Amino acid sequence: MTTATGVPPGVADLVIGGATLAATGDASRRETPGGWVAVVDRRIAAVGGPGGEPPARERIDASGCLVTPGLVNTHHHLWQNLTRSYRPMTTTDFLGWLDALYPLWATLDEESTYLSARVGLAELALGGCTTTSDHLYLQPPNMPSLVEAEIAAAREAGIRFHATRGAVDRGRRDGSPMPDHLVEDPDDVLADCERLVAHHHDPSAEAMVQVALGPHSVFGATSRLMTGVAELAERLDVRLHTHLSGDLADNDYCLSLHGCRPVEWFESLGWASPRTWVAHCFFPDAQEIRRLGAAGVGVAHCATAGLLMGVGIAPVPQLRAAGAPVGIGVDGSANSDSSSMWLEARTVMLANRFRGGPAAFGARDVLELATIGGAACLGRAGEIGVLAPGANADLAVWPVEGLAWAGAVTDPIDAWLRCGPAAPRHVLVGGRSVVCDGVLSRPDLPDVLRRHDAAARRMQRC
Repeated sequence: MTTATGVPPGVADLVIGGATLAATGDASRRETPGGWVAVVDRRIAAVGGPGGEPPARERIDASGCLVTPGLVNTHHHLWQNLTRSYRPMTTTDFLGWLDALYPLWATLDEESTYLSARVGLAELALGGCTTTSDHLYLQPPNMPSLVEAEIAAAREAGIRFHATRGAVDRGRRDGSPMPDHLVEDPDDVLADCERLVAHHHDPSAEAMVQVALGPHSVFGATSRLMTGVAELAERLDVRLHTHLSGDLADNDYCLSLHGCRPVEWFESLGWASPRTWVAHCFFPDAQEIRRLGAAGVGVAHCATAGLLMGVGIAPVPQLRAAGAPVGIGVDGSANSDSSSMWLEARTVMLANRFRGGPAAFGARDVLELATIGGAACLGRAGEIGVLAPGANADLAVWPVEGLAWAGAVTDPIDAWLRCGPAAPRHVLVGGRSVVCDGVLSRPDLPDVLRRHDAAARRMQRC
């Protein structure tokens, strides 16, 4: 048994015990049959095996279950669940997708942003996610902060939230595919970023809300904005996020506009830093992969989005070998059409096995991306994504018995992704229940869904 330094002996607040297997994700990647996790003061106090389970005020029976760290989602656009499977965009390429959806998203307001966040966060929790980021770059000037509407929803939902204040300062009038109504003045963006960090960013290890800064991409951000945001993030000690090399069109666009490829442009603006993580990164060449890895830039791997768009998948093994932290992102719901981290994790496994062969990528690789890798992308290694003393008590309890797992008796981790579909029986964030017996702990979802449906129909003019 291992225990957290300074945790007093005696009765734990909570024990999750008797697991078929506890997959800790700790430094030794321990997998403990019959494992248990003890929680004191919202942190993990101890992890052990049969016979050592301490007394506790409350106990969760994990028999027949795999216990994992809570999953970490490193890239999302929550508002997009208002336009899921919108017919005019389902057979288009990236630029056609933008043309179909941006006129609808022009009507986004505080209420619809809040509702989409509540729906997306509930869906994430039901897929085993305990921490998520969101990249919200739809912020028309002179409109109340949409990021703050998401933060309010996240505080109610009870999962950890990394709000990324996105921005666009290049629109169609400048030759960009981004709508002009989104274009903000760079100085206004920087001032609002600083305000959001001052009001909402919690740098502590227990943080439920953190703020990152994230201009959209080479399509929607000028070099001036990208440089200013990077300098501000350095001064405020917060993280940076953007889309990088998400479509082949990025290369031609960047070459035409800046005379270089996207990774070189990104590097020239001060973004090649361990405080940065990027979404997609489908098309870096071998040299760019080495440079991204050497700089410690993290990558949110969004397999479903790349496959549904017919774009491709990121070179995940090469990025990891180069030293880049790689996590998993479900991406926007109008692109992947699901906010299930379990489904995304399974798709990551299938896509990478197809690309590299059955021995190249397995369920343990995926679990590592979805937990440890995601924590590293968000700058929270050791705080989340691991079952180890001192870490936050964020975990998921997955049934691996019953009809869908009949006959899967040798390896619960492989069974978790190869069988299924799987949904967690319990999800805890800081030792507090978010999902209990497969049901969300908050009872207000029916009303949220009713209001969300009305907002989605208005937006889609149905």
